[in-house]
Order: sequence, then C-alpha cells, then structure tokens
Amino acid sequence: MNNRYKLIPKITLWILLALGILVSVMFYVGGSEGSLEVAGDFLDIPKYTNMMLVWNYILLGIVCLVTLGFVIWDFVKNLRVNTKKALRQLCIVVAFVVLVIVCWSLGSAEEVHIVGYEGTDNVGAMARLSDACLYMSYILLCGTLCAMIFGYCYTKLLK
Repeated sequence: MNNRYKLIPKITLWILLALGILVSVMFYVGGSEGSLEVAGDFLDIPKYTNMMLVWNYILLGIVCLVTLGFVIWDFVKNLRVNTKKALRQLCIVVAFVVLVIVCWSLGSAEEVHIVGYEGTDNVGAMARLSDACLYMSYILLCGTLCAMIFGYCYTKLLK
C-alpha cells in the first residue's frame, strides 16, 4: 500500500509534462488567427496564446504553492529541533518579502505602449507587476553571480 503513494508524485509529474508538451505543440503549430503589421512586417498571431498564458499561470501558481509548502514544512520541522536554524530561515523569508515589496514599489503603473496591443493589461497593477518581476530578476541574477564569485574565491582561499 505504501508503494502506491510513492507513485503519486511520478504520475503527477508525467501528467504535467504531457499537458505542457500538448499546450506547447498547440501554441507553436496550432495555426494563427491572422497577422499583424508591425513596422512594415506581418507577424502571425498564434491561435492558442490565451491557453499558453493560462497554463503558465497555473504552473506558476503550483510552483509558488509547493515552494511555500516546503518552506513552512521545513520551518516547523526546524522549529522543533533547531530553533537557531529556524530563525535564520525565517530571516531569509522576511528578506525575500522585503525584496518583493521594494521591487513592487519601484515598479511603475503607467501604461506600457505595445505595438498592436489594445487590451487593458498593460496599465495599472499588471504593468507594476511586470516591472517588479523584472527588477527582482535583475537583483536575484546579480545576487547569484556574486554568490558564485564569492563561493569560488572562498573555496580557493581555503585550499
């Protein structure tokens, strides 16, 4: 009976992979809804763009929920065993929340002019969210590069 429960994550991952492949194939080879003239060139408009966006939102939500679940699980486990490690982990989570708030405040709610786009998702909160995601990506990329360089130098100094 216990072996059946070990199969659930594998089956779930295979189903998500199959759905991702299906949505990607439909997006890339599913045809177009016409074309759009941009700077004298005609660009095809994919037919299944909304489905691709919704699938990406679903995957992003799943990733956020699973990550949050593991962080909470690890924090509770460490709180019982090693309080110092749990508080250090809590400080990292608080620092990340502060980073999100700072990046959100740096974002602009002004309209982003996109050629050929006439919707309302390029103003207000969505424009600010896009800016915040870009700022967070830049900051986390710089932090990753600095950690790699520092880690390399640190290990070289120890040898």
